[in-house]
Order: sequence, then structure tokens, then C-alpha cells
Amino acid sequence: MRNLIVNADDLGWTEGVNRGIVETHRKGLVTSATLLANGRAFDSGIDAARKNPELGTGVHLNLSDGPPAAPADQVPGLLNAAGELHGGPESLLLRIASRSLSLDEVEREWDAQIRKIREAGISPTHLDGHKHVHMLPGLFELALRLAKKHGIRAIRVAHEEPKLRSALSAGASHHASVVMKQGVQARGLKMLARDAQGLAEREGVATSDYFCGIAQTGQLTREGIEELLENLPEGTTELMCHPGYVDEELRQTATRLQDSRKTEMDILTDPGVRKIVAKRGIRLINYGFSGALG
Repeated sequence: MRNLIVNADDLGWTEGVNRGIVETHRKGLVTSATLLANGRAFDSGIDAARKNPELGTGVHLNLSDGPPAAPADQVPGLLNAAGELHGGPESLLLRIASRSLSLDEVEREWDAQIRKIREAGISPTHLDGHKHVHMLPGLFELALRLAKKHGIRAIRVAHEEPKLRSALSAGASHHASVVMKQGVQARGLKMLARDAQGLAEREGVATSDYFCGIAQTGQLTREGIEELLENLPEGTTELMCHPGYVDEELRQTATRLQDSRKTEMDILTDPGVRKIVAKRGIRLINYGFSGALG
């Protein structure tokens, strides 16, 4: 059986992103989304999750953007002068290496993010990380501990499968230099957390068999999606995506993923792409499906 989880990151980021994710779920391939507890449009993200029960909703663990979910005086080392989270993956890795990042504060903040979503009435299907920060050394173990604490049965292991990365690279409309740079980042993540799959298995937290989408972040093409679907392996694969409408609120943020969000919507709702899913007998699922995850 070929199972495909199509996870839209950044639910709760802005109203336009929320609308785009919901539309791509209702009309296209998106089966799953991960919610930012401190996103600008958190309340409407919760509303979207409630109104679309077949959209599996997880937690997008965040250390990089927005106000903290925990009281600021409990996580001072994670905040900038404006009182907001600000650690990108590179700076966080340096702080981990120099032992200047408080893992207690990270755990406190992530625990507060999960609790905020649960208290809003959502039972998270899984955990993943905004900018993949949950894959950094020491932080993956922490995320596993929180998954078990909150009864969350699955986690993303962002180890990109090379063959699937190659399939997604089909199409001439992407920027090769960007894809190459992001491919290097994907390989770096795999090296940093090479034992992640085994750690999850030992803790009884489920994962997908395969994962892809890092190298093509913001660079998805219809040809690439078609090639992926035609070559999807047996088992369960997660495809990460970032659909959404570009609104003024999104324009005001620092994210580089702007116009690419609408492009991804168009690809993932394309009738021709959906026909390939049906032709290949691919089962579209989310992380909440019993028995579909390792």
C-alpha cells in the first residue's frame, strides 16, 4: 500500500495562509497541517481545524517567530529585545554547541505551545518543527518526551529521502541554486539527527517511512509532484508543503515564502495531479490514521 501524507506547515501564520490550507485540503491533496501556537492567526487556525475534522492537525513547534506561549519571564533566553522568539536553526545550533541554550526553557516553551493547542480543543496528531528546529541535537529527544507526555503518537523525522528529492526536482521552473542549497541543508539535518528514527521507535512514537520537501521548499513544480506520485514507494511518505494566499499580513513578515504559496495551491489542487493519485491507487492519509505508520 502506498500512503501519502501531504502536510501543510504554518497553519495559524496569517488569515490568508489559513484560507489557502483549508482550500487545498478541501479541493486538493493536503491531508494534514501543523499549527503555530503563536501565529498571528491562531484563532482562525483553530477554527479551521475544528471545521475540517479530516484535516489531521499537529503542532508546529516554534523557536523562531512570534511571541512566546509561555510567560516571558520563564523563557527569557529564547527572546529578543522585543520579547519575541527569534532563534533561527543556525543560531540555535551554535548555542547548543556552546551550551548557551537552556533546554529547560525550550521544553517550557514547547510544552506551553502544545498545551495552548490542546486547551483550544484540538488533539494533535503529531509534532514537527518550524524550520525543522526539532531536529537539532538534544531538541529531538525533548520533542519526543513532550509527545509522550501529551499522548501525541507521531512525530516528523525530517530525513529527506534522496530518491524522492530527485523526483521532486523534475521541472524547469524552479531555481536550481535554491534547490541545491536547500538540498545541502536537508543532508545536514540528516547528519545532525541521524539516530532520530531509532530514537522515536524506542520511545514508541510513530513516524512516516519516508519524508520529502525540504530541498523544494518554495520551489515545487507540477512536474515534480507528478514525478513523485508516479514513483511513490510502498509504505507511508510525508510530503511537506506551504500553500496559502498572500495577504498583507504575510507580506509584513520576514518569511521568504510568499508568492510560492499560491503556486503550491494551484499544483496541489490540479485535477490532473489528483487523477494520478487515483490511477496509482495512492491512499491519502494523515498522521492520525491507525496502522499506517511505523
